[in-house]
Amino acid sequence: MSGPPPSTARTEDDAETVAQSLEQPELFALLYDRYAPAIHRYAARRLGDSVADDITADTFLVAFRIRSRYDRTRANARPWLYGIAGNLIGKQRRAEVRALRALARTGHDTVAASWGEFWVEDTDSRIAVQGPLAGALAGLPGPDRHVLLLVAWAELTYQEVAEALDIPVGTVRSRLNRARRKVRTALGADPAFVTDAAEVA
Repeated sequence: MSGPPPSTARTEDDAETVAQSLEQPELFALLYDRYAPAIHRYAARRLGDSVADDITADTFLVAFRIRSRYDRTRANARPWLYGIAGNLIGKQRRAEVRALRALARTGHDTVAASWGEFWVEDTDSRIAVQGPLAGALAGLPGPDRHVLLLVAWAELTYQEVAEALDIPVGTVRSRLNRARRKVRTALGADPAFVTDAAEVA
């Protein structure tokens, strides 16, 4: 599953779409069409293509089942969906860490092959996924790694990460800063990855 990131031009309709889908379930497919490609790309980067299909399908299945609990004050459903996907990915945490450690040790892994290149939004830089970086990511606590990758790979803002994980923005900042500091240490203070930038509002 590939293609350009979903347009955000229609996200103002997300809450209304969820609400209408309670009476017209088929309308929920609009959210799938809008966000499934991005969720799939994120899951593939975290766990590999072989698992991404299931993670994506399960994300929307869970979202459909719990849509009556959606916070309709949130016009954009993207953080909500990433939060669900993150919970599902979290259940595969051991597989992710195992793959990262294999990459760090051997320089090659099937999951890494699906990652391609590592995008870091806040530095406008691109870094090839290499052993030291994989080892650094594997060494992060799950919550810290999750926040870091939601910012770097899913391109969520701090506020969107807070919504996705149902945590305060301050917690997002502290986890992100801690993750960057640990990666900085592991990579020998590689400025291409760890340069702090202003928060994307």
